[in-house]
Amino acid sequence: MRRRAIDEPEVTPQINIVPMIDVIFAILTFFIMSTLFLGRFEGLTVNLPKAQSAKAQKTIRATVTLDKQGSLYLNKSPTQVESLANSVRQLNEPGKDLVVVLNADGSVTHDRVVAVMDQIRQVEGAKMAIATKRQ
Repeated sequence: MRRRAIDEPEVTPQINIVPMIDVIFAILTFFIMSTLFLGRFEGLTVNLPKAQSAKAQKTIRATVTLDKQGSLYLNKSPTQVESLANSVRQLNEPGKDLVVVLNADGSVTHDRVVAVMDQIRQVEGAKMAIATKRQ
């Protein structure tokens, strides 16, 4: 018994890379999204003024933010200037230094910033820092 050869066209071997590209994009998306959550965001986004002598603070306990509309936030929670001192006082723990970082947008009026600073200075033992961007 003889077998006949079937005339089939020779198919050249190929590697389909479309699924591999999909996997690479999925991994890339995972890494991008995970790095967004790894950052330590303590305040709301504001346009900080620049200063040559800006230094990073090692201990941050509370963040007070004044946005460009003049709204006031304590650790991302809206608050009023009049109740700021009491709210900051509640965050203070005995035996620990309380550092309050003031993030004030550059377009906020000076008197509004001074009023907030005055409220923070009324808290016994609170140290205040003003956030800036390095030039």
